[in-house]
Amino acid sequence: MQEHQAEVQSRWGDTEAFKESANKTKDYTKADFAAAAADAQLAVDQFIIAKESGLAPDSENAMAAAEAHRLAITKWFYTCSYEIQNGLADMYLADPRFTAFYENQRSGLAQYVHDAIKANSKLHS
Repeated sequence: MQEHQAEVQSRWGDTEAFKESANKTKDYTKADFAAAAADAQLAVDQFIIAKESGLAPDSENAMAAAEAHRLAITKWFYTCSYEIQNGLADMYLADPRFTAFYENQRSGLAQYVHDAIKANSKLHS
């Protein structure tokens, strides 16, 4: 995380989400960050289960994973609106680092997560 701090500050430092996250996490312990990572991984696991079950990204289970993803970010970092989550979904495909995170867990997962987030957002718009 430290190695990306300058990039994060440069790209999002002026946003309300960044300010909210900085305020929310300023007193987090290692245990808090571990719990946040565990919640995030639970959402990823839900995506994996849906994908490996052959469910479409717009299935109820895949969109539930997208909602779990959004709520975990909101719980631990900043209010993740559907608009913000859509931007994250695009970044998961545009930035090779994010793509690799998902692809290292399952082949095709980055696209699946992207598509499930987009479907869930459309459902809630």
